[in-house]
Amino acid sequence: MERLVFALNGERHEISGLDPSMTLLEFIRTRTRFRGPKLGCGEGGCGACVVLLSRYDPVEDQVNESSANSCLVLLGSINHCSVTTTEGLGNTKNGYHAIHQRIAGFHASQCGFCTPGMCMSLFSSLVNADKDATRTEPPNGFSKITVSEAEKAISGNLCRCTGYRPLIDTCKSFAADVDLEDLGLNTFWKKGDKEPSVAKLPNYSVGAVCTFPEFLKSEIKSSINILKEHKLEITENGWHRPNTIDGLYALLNSSSISASNVKLVVGNTSSGVYKDQDLYDKYIDLRGIPELSVIKRSDDGVEIGSAVTISRVIEILRDDKKSTLVFSKLADHMNKVASQFVRNIASIGGNLILAQRNQFDSDIATILLAVRSSVTIHSGSERVTLSLEEFLEKPPIDNQTLLLSIFIPSWASYNNVLFETYRAAPRPLGNAVAYVNSSFLAQIAPDKETGEIFLDNICLTFGAYGTEHATRVRKVEDFLKGKKVTASVILEAMRLLREMIVPRDGTTHPEYRVSLAVGFLFKFLSPLAKDLPQPEKLVNVEDTNGTINRGKFDESDKALRHGHDVSISSQQEIVLNFEYKPVGEPIQKAGAELQASGEAIYVDDIPSPNDCLYGAFVYSSKPLAHVKEINFKSSLASKKVISYVSAKDIPKGGKNIGVEFMSGSEPLFVDSLAEYAGQPLGVVIAETQRYANMAAKQAVVDYSMDNLEPPILTTEDAVQRESYFEVPPMFYPKQVGDFAKGMSEADQTIESAEVKLASQYYFYMETQTALAVPDEDNCMTVYTSSQCPEMAQSHIAMCLGIPFNSVRVITRRVGGGFGGKAFRTLMVSNACAVAAHKLRRPVRMYLDRKTDMIMIGGRHPMKVYYTVGFKSDGKVTALHLDLRMNGGISPDVSPLLPGAVIAALKKYNWGNLSFDIKLCKTNNTSKSAMRGPGDVQGSFIAEAIIEHVASVLSVDTNVVRRKNLHDHESLRVFFGDQVAGEAPTYTLPSIFDSLASTPSYEARADTVKKFNRVNKWKKRGISCVPITYKVSVRPTPGRISVLNDGSIIVEVGGIEIGQGLWTKVKQMASYSLKELWENETEKLLEKIRVIQADSFSLIQGGITGGSTTSESSCEAVRLACSILVERLKPLKDKILAENGVVSWEALIGKAAMQNVNLSASSFWVPEQSTSAYINYGAALSEVEIDLFTGATTILRSDLMYDCGKSLNPAVDLGQVEGGFIQGVGFFMYEEFLTNSDGLAISDSTWNYKIPTVDTIPKEFNVEFLNNPHNKNRVLSSKASGEPPLLLASSVHCAMREAIRAARTEFSSSGSGGSALTFQMNVPTTMPMVKELCGLDIVEKYLESLA
Repeated sequence: MERLVFALNGERHEISGLDPSMTLLEFIRTRTRFRGPKLGCGEGGCGACVVLLSRYDPVEDQVNESSANSCLVLLGSINHCSVTTTEGLGNTKNGYHAIHQRIAGFHASQCGFCTPGMCMSLFSSLVNADKDATRTEPPNGFSKITVSEAEKAISGNLCRCTGYRPLIDTCKSFAADVDLEDLGLNTFWKKGDKEPSVAKLPNYSVGAVCTFPEFLKSEIKSSINILKEHKLEITENGWHRPNTIDGLYALLNSSSISASNVKLVVGNTSSGVYKDQDLYDKYIDLRGIPELSVIKRSDDGVEIGSAVTISRVIEILRDDKKSTLVFSKLADHMNKVASQFVRNIASIGGNLILAQRNQFDSDIATILLAVRSSVTIHSGSERVTLSLEEFLEKPPIDNQTLLLSIFIPSWASYNNVLFETYRAAPRPLGNAVAYVNSSFLAQIAPDKETGEIFLDNICLTFGAYGTEHATRVRKVEDFLKGKKVTASVILEAMRLLREMIVPRDGTTHPEYRVSLAVGFLFKFLSPLAKDLPQPEKLVNVEDTNGTINRGKFDESDKALRHGHDVSISSQQEIVLNFEYKPVGEPIQKAGAELQASGEAIYVDDIPSPNDCLYGAFVYSSKPLAHVKEINFKSSLASKKVISYVSAKDIPKGGKNIGVEFMSGSEPLFVDSLAEYAGQPLGVVIAETQRYANMAAKQAVVDYSMDNLEPPILTTEDAVQRESYFEVPPMFYPKQVGDFAKGMSEADQTIESAEVKLASQYYFYMETQTALAVPDEDNCMTVYTSSQCPEMAQSHIAMCLGIPFNSVRVITRRVGGGFGGKAFRTLMVSNACAVAAHKLRRPVRMYLDRKTDMIMIGGRHPMKVYYTVGFKSDGKVTALHLDLRMNGGISPDVSPLLPGAVIAALKKYNWGNLSFDIKLCKTNNTSKSAMRGPGDVQGSFIAEAIIEHVASVLSVDTNVVRRKNLHDHESLRVFFGDQVAGEAPTYTLPSIFDSLASTPSYEARADTVKKFNRVNKWKKRGISCVPITYKVSVRPTPGRISVLNDGSIIVEVGGIEIGQGLWTKVKQMASYSLKELWENETEKLLEKIRVIQADSFSLIQGGITGGSTTSESSCEAVRLACSILVERLKPLKDKILAENGVVSWEALIGKAAMQNVNLSASSFWVPEQSTSAYINYGAALSEVEIDLFTGATTILRSDLMYDCGKSLNPAVDLGQVEGGFIQGVGFFMYEEFLTNSDGLAISDSTWNYKIPTVDTIPKEFNVEFLNNPHNKNRVLSSKASGEPPLLLASSVHCAMREAIRAARTEFSSSGSGGSALTFQMNVPTTMPMVKELCGLDIVEKYLESLA
C-alpha cells in the first residue's frame, strides 16, 4: 500500500509512510484535532474508543455502517473507509446532535470519559435500524429502533459512574414504541407533566449526519479498474494486502517477510486478548483475498469464508430463507460472544484460529462442533477439508496454514432434530468469556403410543471448562445412543460426564465448572424424560422444519415470573425545593454536552508539546526481592527505548518519595529491595506511548532472595509475624459499654463466626495519567488527573528538591476517581516530573489498563471474627469483633479505616460493643481509599451478624434489623451528641419502615415464598438493609471574580470528578449573587464558569473525597459571594435610586470604573461542633438465582435516601444510582485476584468484570426523603457521593435469602454450615452462589426420585 486514503468526520486524509502497527485510535488522538474516542482499556472491552466505521460498495451503491473499537482497528485496514467520531455528529461550533443533547438532558453523563463511546454505540444502532426498509416508518423525532434494541445499544460499553439507568432512558427516548412517561428525570419536561411529547425532546432527524462523503465515493468508483489490475507490491512501510492466495504465499515466502516479525490480520481483535509482546514490522491484511469472504448457500448448509465478520455470520444465519432452528440458535448464541463493536470487526476464522492455536475459550468453536461443521484449510500446496473436531485437535498451526472457510450444516433435511446451546458467563449479554459453554444436538424418535422418547443420535460438546479446546464427550454420547430417556438414564449420563469433564491444573473454580456441565446436560435431556415429574418436563414435541419446538424449561406459574428480557423500568420520587433557587433545581450537569461531543478536555487530550516523550513503568513481579540488575531483551520494541529513569535519577537534594503520609512514606522507585509485586522499578522513555508500553515489556529483571524472610501476603501471615501499622489513638474508635456484662445478659450466643471481604479495583475509565513540562528557572508545570493537586505539587517538589512555588499543578477534570486518584496517582505525576527533569523535555504517561490494575491497588480486604450475644426475641446485647485489615506495604489512609468500619457498624444498637483491630502490613500493593472506604465493609459486617442471629432464631431478618435499630438516645450513646444531631434529623427508622413495614412489602415477600415453593431450579430472595454513613466537612477555599463584561469566573478547591461539583457551585454562586440582580438567576447562571484547579491560583484546596467536597465548596463560594455582594450592594442601591433600574452589566461596568475590587476570596472553616454528621438510607432488593449456573438477576431495587434539601436532585440521583451499582459490583461481580506472589492477575477487562447495562436491577426505583431539619448543614443539604454504595449490600442479603431457600429445598449444607446458616463472603460471584446452593443438587434430585 503506497498511500492510505480515508475520511474522518467528512475530512479527507491521505497518508504515506504508514507505521503498520498504528491503530486508528492512536492516529485520531495523536495526528488529528479530534479527541472524542478515548483509550479506556486497549482490549475492546470497554467501548470508550468506539467510532462508526463505514464502507462503500460501489457495485451495490450502498454504504455499510458499523460500530468498531478504534483501539484494535489497525490504521492500514481502513483504506477507502469513512470514520465518524462523536465530534462528527455535532459539536459546539455546528450544534450538538440529538444524542448529545439527550445524554445531557437525561443526566446520563457524570465523569464523561465513557460518554463519547456511548454516543457512537447508540448512533450506530440508530443508523442501522433506520436503514432497515422492512421496518415501519416511525413518527417524527423517533428512530425505527425498538425499546428492546435500544436497551442493548450500549450493552458492550462500560460506565463506572452513572449506574446506566439514565443512559438506558436516553437510548429508549429514540424508540418509537417507548412510553415517554416511563422515562426518568430529565430537563425536557417536568415531573407530573400530563403529556410528555417527543416534540419536547431535541429533534432527531434520520440521515442528518453524512457517514460517507461523496468525494470518497467518487475516488472509490474511479479506482475500481485500477484495483482490478493491481498486482501485489512489497512496499517499505510494512502493510501488505494480497488479493490472491497464491499472492499471499508468495509474500510469506519472500525474503523480506521471512526475516521479519509478521502478523496476519483481519480485524486484529486477537490483540485485545493476547497482548502483543513485541512490535511487528510487517502486517498482512487477509481481507483483500475474495475467497476468504465467500458466502455459499446450499440445501445442506452454508459455507462462510474465514474473513467474514461474526456480525455478518449472525446475519447470514438469521436471514437465510431456509433458516432452521439450528441456524437461529447458533445466531442467538453468537450474539452473546464479545460485544457488538467487537463482533463487527472480528472474523469467524480468527476466532477459530485462536481456539486452535492459542487454546482460546471459544463459544463459536463449541457450538459449531455440535452441528458437525467442517473447515477447509490451505496447507503447503494443497487444500484439505477437515471436520472441525479434526482441525481443533491438530497441533497449533502456523502462518503457512490458512483457514479458508467454514461449512455449517443446516440439518434442514433431517427430522426430529433437537438442538440447544448453553453458556454460563459473568455477564448475561456477552463481553465475558464463559465459565463453560456447551452445545447439544440430538435426533430423537418419539414413541407415538407411549409418548416416550428415544435418542437415535446425539452430539454433546463442551468448552471453556479448563480444556485445550472444545471437545465431544463421546463416552456419554455412546451411552445415550438408542436409549429411552428416563431419569435413571440421565443420572447415569451425568455420572459419566463428571468423569470426562476434568479441568486442567490451574483452572479457577474447577468443581463449579464440572457442575455447570452436568447441569446443562440435565437441562437438555430432562424435558424428554416422561418419568420426571412436573414442572421439569415441559416439552412440545412436534415436527416443524425438521426440528423439535421445545417449551421453555421450568416455567410453571408464569404469573410469578419476570421475563429476564423485559424492559428496564424505573421511578424517581423527588420533592423539588425552590427556597434557594436555582439551588435545589435539577439543572443539567455543567459540561455534559461537551463531554458527549468529545470536546471536554482530559489530561490525555491536551496536545503533546514539541519534543514530548512518553513513559511506561517497569514494575517488580516479586513481592520481596533484591533487584540486582535490569536489562532489556533484544527486540524491535527495545530499540525504541530512548532512556530509562530510576531511583538513580532523583536529583541531588530530592527525595525518592512516591507517597508520603503522617506515619511513613512509600518510595517512588525501588532502590535495591522490591517490597511488593507491582512496585515501580523505573520508567522506560520512548517517542510514543505505544512504544514505551511495549518497551517496558522487554525488561528482564534479575532478582535475588538471599537473606530475606518469606514475604507477608495475607492477614494470617501478618498476625503470625506481628506485622502491623500503628493506628494513632486519635483515629482508634471508642468502644461502647461492657462487653462481658452484655454477654451475661444474652439468652444465646454465637462464638467466633467468620466473614471475609475481598478487595475491589477502582476501574475509573480514565487510567492514571500526567504530563510534565519543564519551565524556566528550574520550574515544572504538571497536568495531572488528581483528586488532590495540592498534594501532587508538594510531592513533586520534594522529589525534585525544589521549592513548592517552582511546581505548578493543573487539573481541569478527572475521568473518574473513586479515591484511586487521591494518593496512588502521586506515583505517576512524580515519575513524569523526574523524567522530564532528567531529560529537560516534556514527558507524559498514560498507564495501560494492566499496569494500572497491577500497581494502583484498591479496596482493603478484611477478615472478621465476631462473637455476639442476643435475646430470644433477637435483641442484641453484646458484640465483639476481631478485625484484620490488609493495608499493603505502606500506611496510606489505612489508619483512618478502623474508625470508618466501626462508624458504619454502629448503625445498629449492639448494646455493648468491643473490638480488637489489627491493621496488617503486608508485601502487597498499598490499599487506599475507595468510595466508602471502611464504611462499606463495616455496614456489611453488621448485616452478616444480624442475618446470622436471625437464622439461629429462625425469624425474619427484617424483624431482627428493626428491633436493633437505634432510638435517638442510643444513637447519641454510640455516636456522641454532636454527630448524632437533633432528634428530627434521625430519619433511619422511618425510612426503614416505609420500605419494610408496609402491606406492599408483605405482599412481595409472600409472592417470593410462593415462587420458591413452585420453582425448583430458580429461587428468589428479598431483603431490606438500612445504612448510616458518618461524614465530615473540611475547610475549603473559594473565589469569585467578575470580569468587566459581567461574566463570572469561580474557583474552588474541589475537583470535578463527575460528581457534579461544578454544577452545584454554579447554582450556589447564582443564588448568592441574586441580591445584585433579582429575578434573573437563570441569566446569572449562564454567566458563570467554574475553572480548573491550579496550584498557583488557589491554595489549600485539600483533597476531593469523603462525599462533602461539593457542599464545602458551595459554602466557600457562598461566603466569597457575600463579600462581593457587600461591596457592590451600596453601588447598586445608588444606581437604582438614580435611574430606577440597573442591569448586571451596568453595575459591573460602574464598579470597575470606581475601582471596586471585583474578586473575592474566602476560606471556609466549619465549626468543630457541627463538622461531622450522619447520612441515612435504606434499600429493598429482590433477586432471582439460577440454581444451574449460580447466575443472579436483580429483579428490583427500591432505594430511599435522606439527602436533606438536595442542592441538585438530578446530580444527587446520579450519585445514588451510580454508587449503588458500583456497590453491586463489589458484592456480586468484581474478583480482584492475585497470584501466589501477590501480583494482580485480574488485570484486564477480560478477567475483571464491573457491572454492565445488563446487570442492573430490572426495576430500579429511587426516592429522596425531603428532610428540612438539617439546619447545621449547607442550605440543609446532605452528602450523596459515597453513602449509597452501602445500599448495595441489600442485593447480597437478598441473595442469601434465595440461597437459603435453595438449601432448604435440597436439604443442602452446600459448602459449609447448615441449610439456614452459612458463611457468604464478598464478592459472592456465580461460582460461590452455585457452591452454596450445592454443586451436586441435580444428581441428588435424580437420586431422590429413584
